[in-house]
Amino acid sequence: MSSRPLTVAYLFTTFPKSTETFLQREILALQALGVDLRIYSLWQGGGTFNGIKVRRFRLWRLLPLLWIIPWVTVTRWDLMSLLLRGLFTRRAPSWINFWENMLGAGFAGVMAEEFRRQKPDLVHAAWAGGPATAAWILSRLTGIRFSSAAHAYDIYEHGGDWWLIEKLRDAAFVHTSTEMACATLVSRGLDRARIHVIRRGLVTFPAFKALRVARDPLRILCIARLVEKKGFARQLEIYAALMRVGMRFEARILGDGPLRDSLMRQCRDLCLEGVVRFCGHCTQDEVATSLAWADVLVHTGVVAASGDRDGLPNVIPEAMAAGVLVVTSPAAATTEAIADRESGRVVPMEDLGVWVNALRELKEDSLLCERLRHAARVWVEREFDAHRNASRLHRLFMDACVEINGDGNPVR
Repeated sequence: MSSRPLTVAYLFTTFPKSTETFLQREILALQALGVDLRIYSLWQGGGTFNGIKVRRFRLWRLLPLLWIIPWVTVTRWDLMSLLLRGLFTRRAPSWINFWENMLGAGFAGVMAEEFRRQKPDLVHAAWAGGPATAAWILSRLTGIRFSSAAHAYDIYEHGGDWWLIEKLRDAAFVHTSTEMACATLVSRGLDRARIHVIRRGLVTFPAFKALRVARDPLRILCIARLVEKKGFARQLEIYAALMRVGMRFEARILGDGPLRDSLMRQCRDLCLEGVVRFCGHCTQDEVATSLAWADVLVHTGVVAASGDRDGLPNVIPEAMAAGVLVVTSPAAATTEAIADRESGRVVPMEDLGVWVNALRELKEDSLLCERLRHAARVWVEREFDAHRNASRLHRLFMDACVEINGDGNPVR
């Protein structure tokens, strides 16, 4: 019987990444449970994170593939034929996804010997793109079991990752954070019993602030990357509609992205300058300051032309925890946290008038606001505790890589 800590090799595309704080919280919570974490970053990142070394993979290390690929072709034709069949029988959904998967495959080929020597108990992919490809091929080359997360981007962008179903079918288990994603994976043929919905979470819960009595002007906050799936073009039209009916408000948009210039032009065209402020990328301290300032968090998510969409954006539970009211579109999995008139407002994107009325109501009806805010906090404390959710994930790790002896103790 072994009493040593569970050793998990965690594979990321980039870690740490400032826009993926939910993954950092997951690592912190697992570290607090005593898991021996070996973090690998396939693309960028590196350094240390809370005392854990982050092993950044350098592209020059792919050079040995010049002889590794012929060797694997001769000695492991079962694996090579599988990869070649997929490579030549269907197209990758995008060039980015193609190269992500190629990087994952290259990482596995180069690192297989190191993983054989160090042999973690389990390899876990934080994303179902390149990291899951790396974990999948490593498992076939070394016999080490693997598991994988599957996020909305992995599942929906351009129809989903190139090798998504093959990889996830071989995983010991699949971790997703929304019922929407789970249902989609089941519809594509995965076994529901092996898919586990475990939400992300907060390591610590913020103080629940008091409702601002006089919400005039109404303070509106949006925290999101400036990309199509966030529905910013429509959001600016909502602000223009508020201006037309004479409602006083201030809006802050935290985040950056490829649509920044076009959205700022639209803002000028709609005469919203001075009322709507683009704050750019912000630190976590700046986000916390903005949540303390805000009355309402607005989320105007849509399904992008590529098929990409949000799952449950982490900023929604973060706002709920802080006592900020939430008004969201019903796109994707937002309604798993926000039930209309129970824990927030859910408003269709098509009707500007309904958005105006919902925001006016939150400006004027303090009794409704208090009821929504307190119900939202109850949901977050039940569903979005990083330590509780990490304990569930830790149990899955244990089940995936240990046998249980007669007295119930794990033996690895």
